[in-house]
Amino acid sequence: MQGGSTGIGYGLKYQARCISDVKADTDHTSFLTGTLSLKEENEVHLLRLSSGGTELICEGLFSHPNEIWDLASCPFDQRIFSTVYSSGETYGAAVWQIPELYGQLSSPQLESVASLDGHTCKIRCILWWPTGRHDKLVSIDEQNLFLWSLDTSKKTAQVQSQESAGMLHYLTGGAWDPHDFNSMSLTSDSSVQLWDLRTMKKTNSIDHAHVRTVDYDMKNSFTLVTAEDESGIHIWDLRKLKSPVADLPGHSHWTWTVKCNPKYEGLILSAGTDSAVNLWLASPPMVDDAASDSFVESQTRMVEPLLNSYNDYEDSVYGLAWSSREPWIFASLSYDGRVVVESVTPHLAR
Repeated sequence: MQGGSTGIGYGLKYQARCISDVKADTDHTSFLTGTLSLKEENEVHLLRLSSGGTELICEGLFSHPNEIWDLASCPFDQRIFSTVYSSGETYGAAVWQIPELYGQLSSPQLESVASLDGHTCKIRCILWWPTGRHDKLVSIDEQNLFLWSLDTSKKTAQVQSQESAGMLHYLTGGAWDPHDFNSMSLTSDSSVQLWDLRTMKKTNSIDHAHVRTVDYDMKNSFTLVTAEDESGIHIWDLRKLKSPVADLPGHSHWTWTVKCNPKYEGLILSAGTDSAVNLWLASPPMVDDAASDSFVESQTRMVEPLLNSYNDYEDSVYGLAWSSREPWIFASLSYDGRVVVESVTPHLAR
């Protein structure tokens, strides 16, 4: 199904790439987004969906010193978030806190919680412990994985362990397994690496080139979804990694990102450089432990369960975020700084 947007829009002043659901805000459907301007003072916008669901309101606007390349909201404190930033030549990563009474201040400033120093390569992303209050953070640069212990009250961050992915691997990002908090997937230019954080060692890998993004299905502990430049979207069973169990066509140009829904199994969003957001419903891998010996690994199911395509964007779409509070709602962010919030409810009844 092809269709334009019926969503609620909001425009940022500058270009942007990243948006995050504010998971810890259980009273509002909220998102954080940050801009990517080399010459201007960058901004972080705290956006909330109105109670009637008809308006996207800017609840807070904060200056940020550099271009924001990655942004992630803390899962246990709605005022805390992390950014990966660049000054054009160097990269850094930090944890920030929104001031408590920001709504009463004329020009509220972000408070620095901790700087994640120690990286010597280009930093890619920050990953928070998947759920609940925990002091662990992970930062990923082009060659290394850092595990941090964060104390938000003392405003300190200490490296607990660090490991190199190897000189032959060029890391691009990753995702933390929501079913096994000791496991993580890292994307590189040639593979997806599965890591055990207890040993800080690689345990397995999927050899596929140009994987842009990886995400775990929140409702199926064995399902991993990858987005690749030209070959679209692949769905993997973590017990059988020789070949994907299903393929989705992806986008007409590069498929840039995928996000699995926090509540509905197999419900996937994807975005790409074709200025579109696609909504998919992929059936789960038909594999169980009893039948695993007879499963033919080389047989990949080709399915096209496209529920809808949102295609009225005017630029590449790099940012996607499902709402944890209302999991039928998502926010998208195109490079020209346009945020759109949509409900997928009309397409779930099919």
